Amino acid sequence: MNAKTKAFFNGIKGKKIALCGMGRSHLPLIPLFTKYGAQVIACDKRSREQLGAAADEAEKNGAVLSLGENYISDLDADIFFRTPGMKFFTPEIDAMRSRGVVVTSEMEVFFDLCPCKIIAVTGSDGKTTTTTVISEFLKAEGRTVHLGGNIGKPLLPEIETINENDFAVVELSSFQLISMRESPDVAVVTNLAPNHLDIHKDMQEYIDAKRNIVLHQSAFSRSVLNLDNDISNSFSENVRGELLKFSRRSKVENGAYMNENGDLFFVKNGAETFVMNKSDIKIPGLHNVENYLAAIAAVWGYVSVSTIVSVASSFGGVAHRNEFVRELDGVSYYNDSIASSPTRTALGTLSLYDEKMIVILGGYDKHLDYTDLGRLICKKVKTAIIMGATAEKIKTAILNAPEYKENCPVIIEADSMEEAVNAARNAAKPGDKVSLSPASASFDLYKNFEERGEHFKSLVNKL
Repeated sequence: MNAKTKAFFNGIKGKKIALCGMGRSHLPLIPLFTKYGAQVIACDKRSREQLGAAADEAEKNGAVLSLGENYISDLDADIFFRTPGMKFFTPEIDAMRSRGVVVTSEMEVFFDLCPCKIIAVTGSDGKTTTTTVISEFLKAEGRTVHLGGNIGKPLLPEIETINENDFAVVELSSFQLISMRESPDVAVVTNLAPNHLDIHKDMQEYIDAKRNIVLHQSAFSRSVLNLDNDISNSFSENVRGELLKFSRRSKVENGAYMNENGDLFFVKNGAETFVMNKSDIKIPGLHNVENYLAAIAAVWGYVSVSTIVSVASSFGGVAHRNEFVRELDGVSYYNDSIASSPTRTALGTLSLYDEKMIVILGGYDKHLDYTDLGRLICKKVKTAIIMGATAEKIKTAILNAPEYKENCPVIIEADSMEEAVNAARNAAKPGDKVSLSPASASFDLYKNFEERGEHFKSLVNKL
């Protein structure tokens, strides 16, 4: 543990630390902070009955609970850790700042204390796969990797054991980035499109939150931006260090690109290195070629070309990303629950196959526009099974599309995942492909997209 980390833990002794939200980001922090003498207040809007085992675990590890509707009103705290999904500007948090309470987050503190290089990835689509591929590259090269952030686990609880020669590979959401005032050593922006407009006040706030990943970098840092995405590419003006681009459509001056033959190259200062052909990448889809181009640029100089090719040919992808579930009666079932936005469904499931599919769509409404997706569904889908809060928006987008013809696609409305899966089975014929690709978030029925995907898989496997 380095001197800076020791000083932080010495400084929290006797302090009252409020953790807002008893989810996977904050529960592991309770034993860490109590071990160093802090008084922890675990805050959550849910009741004790709703929290169940999480409340028991928090108390067992020494936290005092603050629950219910007024869970953060008039908190007696020195430090307040907000949960990533919480709106950054709220009256309660503004009131805390005015009282002198330190308002921070798990990821902000981790960035401040981390002794090793941090590679961080953000974007509207593709960030989880890109983050995972970067981690796989580094691990295959023999590096010690700490993988976390929005991808599944907090990294601050590991801070005591991280060494300066390790790598922290982190996925960052706009909710985490909005308050960040420190940027990673290597920043990757996969792409940007409208997303999370139910939480952000407008698209500009969403873009500005993402911009923080490069805004506070030093001259010794690296930024990897998508040349093919106008918003991502616009961050170039904010880059202070090494700027690398990636593109699957055109050659870049510095960075990674794919040519018309599907060959992937890395180029720097005029020197070009052949890496592999897109056919060497095991996971399908042009969007995954983009993810690999971004990952190659991120790790260049830390990982050999032979390691990159080895990982690409063996890595089978991340769960819930066009994940093959099973074949039954000649019908193939896929789980693409990660598709929580229209662009993700368009660039993922609907880009992978030539034949028309049966697709289960719909979920929580993030106030996104489905017009373009409606047109694509008419071209790529034979049966659209819609459910959840966005069902009507998706149905309207399909019916209003110029490409729509009566019953092309067939639209089936379902009230639950069970109904949707049964409807898909009844509609499918041998040779068909069925995919859960909601183009919507999961929060109307599930805690997260993983829970939604696991439920879908369990239902398909019971057929």
